[in-house]
Amino acid sequence: MGDWKLGEKKRRLLMPQYMAKFRCIGNECEDSCCVGWRVTIDEETYKKYRRVKEPELAGMFAKHVGRNRSQPSPAEHARVRMKKDGRCPFLTGESLCLIQLRLGEEYLSNTCYTYPRTVNEVNGVLERSATMSCPEAARLALLNPEPMEFDLVEEMVPERTQIKTKVDSRALAAANRPVRYFWEIRELAVDILQNRALPLDDRMVLLGMFCRRLGEAVEGGQVQEIPGIVDEYRRVQNDKATAEMLAGVPTQVELQVKLAKELADERFAEGISSARYLENFAWFLAGVGCVKGASFEDVAVRYRSAYEDYFVPFVREHGYILENYLVNYVFRSLFPFDQKDIFDAFVMLAVHYAMIKLQLVGVGAFHKGLTQKLALRVIQAFAKTVEHNTAYLTRIIELLTAGGYNTLPWMAILMKN
Repeated sequence: MGDWKLGEKKRRLLMPQYMAKFRCIGNECEDSCCVGWRVTIDEETYKKYRRVKEPELAGMFAKHVGRNRSQPSPAEHARVRMKKDGRCPFLTGESLCLIQLRLGEEYLSNTCYTYPRTVNEVNGVLERSATMSCPEAARLALLNPEPMEFDLVEEMVPERTQIKTKVDSRALAAANRPVRYFWEIRELAVDILQNRALPLDDRMVLLGMFCRRLGEAVEGGQVQEIPGIVDEYRRVQNDKATAEMLAGVPTQVELQVKLAKELADERFAEGISSARYLENFAWFLAGVGCVKGASFEDVAVRYRSAYEDYFVPFVREHGYILENYLVNYVFRSLFPFDQKDIFDAFVMLAVHYAMIKLQLVGVGAFHKGLTQKLALRVIQAFAKTVEHNTAYLTRIIELLTAGGYNTLPWMAILMKN
């Protein structure tokens, strides 16, 4: 929400080109970032709130900001007690932040000041991107029909910038660890996802094959083979034989719908406060006839029909939307080093893709067609509900592992139509 002018210093910065255009649109936004999730307060900001003398705000801070007693840390020293409807108590009737209006952006918590930006550091270079839970960021990132590109610039960066993750492949170059090949792996992952000679489902399966090979090399203590694996997949991604092999990967729609629905139900079990997500999911259920008493076979028939009638025509014209989502995810998460295991990182990416795709098919059926506006709504609400819930994402990996589903064949079933 900040304008990035406080206590700045010049840094090299790598970012997707859409970030140069991003500005918070405030109360013009259709889904406030101050509604529907937990807001943490860092220790420094909490101390500022304690020193505020202005009577109304001082009283509100005392009432609505409480210490984090369970697992306190400098970054999560306190939390805002949200209203029963999920709204931040400091959100005005005009959907503006009372703290920023009265005290200025320097009184925003690190969470509110940074959102929706994510900043990582790779080999001393900052990388800035945005989460697609922000509608405006999603519009800028996803609606560009051209492949997502990145610019390396020198820019004044606030000293307050919160770096989420640091990677230094140079310092680890002598160690037998896969992250030493971070750039080679990441660049090929993006190349595969942007290879429009292949359907997006097939690109995802090919990326899974690549990650599985990487994982096998690491497990076998053969990290030094990674450059050769990268070169091999860089070559084969454009082979006719590869395209034919990927096209021949079998599909099982009943299992796909069943597994994806179970993953979504697991999130529902934790409780969901996003009205947009709940409405989207209700549209999906109605669109594919997933109602009480319906068999998965019947749902699968409806899903397959909706996929052919509504999803395929939309993706034929606007497939870049999902492609851009995946590329942004790879960049923002430092894929495939965002999980303990390289293949687990792919599993997480595949789960995100499959669950978004599932909802798009059902929403398209409900509305008798998909539009860019509907697709953005589905992806944005999904990102807000799922991507920011680390406990749920951890649970998903545990469930898939326990069930033996964290394999490439199962991920192919989950993703591919």
